[in-house]
Amino acid sequence: MTDGSPARPRRAIAPPPALGDPARLRALADTGLDAAPDEALDRFARLVGDLLDVPVALVSLVSADRQFFPGAVGLPEPWAERRQTPLSHSFCQHVVDIGVPMVLPDARLYPRVRDNLAIEDLGVVAYAGMPLTDLSGRVLGSLCAIDNKPRAWTAGQLRTLADLAAACSSELRLRIALDGAQEARRRAVRAHERLELLAGVSETLAGTLDVGTALRRLAATMVPLLADWCLLTLVGPTGLPREVVAVHHDLARTADVDRFAELLVTGLSPDSIIRTVLRTGQPRLGGVASVADVVRGTTEPEMAPIADRLGITSYLSVPVRGAGGTVLGALTLINGAQRQQFDDRDLLTAVDIGRRAGQAIGNSSMYGEQRHVAEVLQHSMLPRLPVVTELELAARYQPAADRVEVGGDWYDAFVQPDGDMIAAIGDVAGHDIEAAATMGQLRNLVRGNAFGRQDAVGDLMTHLDDAIRGLRLPIAATATLVRICPDRAGTREVTWCNAGHPPAALVRAGGAVEILEARPEALLGLARPVRRTSHSTSLAVGDTLLLYTDGLIERRDRSIDDGLAELRSRLTGTDTLPLGELCDLLLASIRHREDDTALLAVRVR
Repeated sequence: MTDGSPARPRRAIAPPPALGDPARLRALADTGLDAAPDEALDRFARLVGDLLDVPVALVSLVSADRQFFPGAVGLPEPWAERRQTPLSHSFCQHVVDIGVPMVLPDARLYPRVRDNLAIEDLGVVAYAGMPLTDLSGRVLGSLCAIDNKPRAWTAGQLRTLADLAAACSSELRLRIALDGAQEARRRAVRAHERLELLAGVSETLAGTLDVGTALRRLAATMVPLLADWCLLTLVGPTGLPREVVAVHHDLARTADVDRFAELLVTGLSPDSIIRTVLRTGQPRLGGVASVADVVRGTTEPEMAPIADRLGITSYLSVPVRGAGGTVLGALTLINGAQRQQFDDRDLLTAVDIGRRAGQAIGNSSMYGEQRHVAEVLQHSMLPRLPVVTELELAARYQPAADRVEVGGDWYDAFVQPDGDMIAAIGDVAGHDIEAAATMGQLRNLVRGNAFGRQDAVGDLMTHLDDAIRGLRLPIAATATLVRICPDRAGTREVTWCNAGHPPAALVRAGGAVEILEARPEALLGLARPVRRTSHSTSLAVGDTLLLYTDGLIERRDRSIDDGLAELRSRLTGTDTLPLGELCDLLLASIRHREDDTALLAVRVR
């Protein structure tokens, strides 16, 4: 495919530096994708091909030395079978390099790519590529549309491609998150298997992921089984003690041992036994000890007489190690005069216990990190509410209690070019990373389907059903879609369509509550077409529209009707309550958080 001009000499071009970014390559590897067909990403490619009417569409991911296509349609052989090309045939590497869309009506006219071998070998002439990004904004590749002849890309086509790229990026991000979560869970499983080797201590540490609780249980297990009293010391970022848990076998000495632990945080000298263990990571055994050892190792005069009352004739101190051998703290056992001295066998047992304790603390930290990642991922999927002059908006999301997984509850609100506001809320079945992935896809589909269109909300919901079937997305979800029109004669028209979702509530100025119920319609994601219907009402100044997910009203011990009745009761008379306080009040009313809960409230002002 040439234009008749003489061939230009080929020259080797170094790959863009961005391709070798280690963080980008790690994220790319975490997708788990390679030069093999992926059903979900092939659907994206087919959709690009159908909607933009192009012969070739690709989900192209770019590594340091090649590009590969887990999603592809229309590639000529042998590339269709190989599902990858070297960078000499890559336009998408430039999308990674510049970090923004690259749109070329005729690639042969652009110096950046006119010598690219894809023009000759793959027939690439017109090219439009949108960046595919991870959660940190690193560009992993491109969702691209390709034609074998010059083409003037329209704004509508590029907008469609950008919307699909956003949905495809969500898919990649959730693949990355799923890989990280699975790896973290594998590490936790291996750690728990090792803990089971020491049955007594393992049972003591099991059943809690809270570090403080684990330390108190472990200290209590040591006393009086192995020692008269026990100190568990954790270090802070500076390597100095930051927390000490202490237990004595004689409950009458509880006040003394607690005071000793309190003083120990700041009262150890650099040469003390515990600080030496924390610094070197080496265990210490004092078969014969006395209060004089405490005097030499402390800077607080009060500690020596307390130690004398607690009893000290022998001690051992061992490191508590985390993953990679990092010293997290020290386990110190002390015996008084009525107990035999510690020996080397006791030291080996204590070293083993210290190692198990370190693993338990690591598991607790891992759980906290997993929960933090899950919360960050969930909240990153929740949108920033728009600012609308005559409307006040507030939203809340509350996960089910004590759970690491992300969920499928979501809400959204955005302003149309004509001034209408679209609000939506939904709930995808499930409470895992797959549900969150589906939720991200569904929310992006709602935006892409509704933005800029004046269709009735029932028709928009019908189009959404069609898109779900067309993309073959395994979605089972409920949703409510609402359009709020601009102010007309002091009121705002509200139209809504409900696909199997709990009915919206309306708090009128004055405090009366209406439940916007209508004939039930099927949930989203059914195989057969469903014709959706629109319903309407109006909002006056001071009226509040409340959208919510079923976590607000559903309980295993009561019916949905009872839940709606309770919601009506709680909303009655709340018309003057600030909108944020209203949302917080509703969340606080949930006595047992059995499910995630999302709220979106809109008030006319």
